[in-house]
Amino acid sequence: MSATYENAAELAEALRRAAAAHGEHEKQLGHEDADWPSWYAQYMVHEQSE
Repeated sequence: MSATYENAAELAEALRRAAAAHGEHEKQLGHEDADWPSWYAQYMVHEQSE
């Protein structure tokens, strides 16, 4: 899978969505996710594939 963003604003919005979703993910974990970059990357690529 790959992800493509048209411009910096679109990428920034995708990062905001990932941040919100990751906050929920950490609530479910009950602790901070030290591997958040991998989680963000997977989330953002998956979001583009839908």
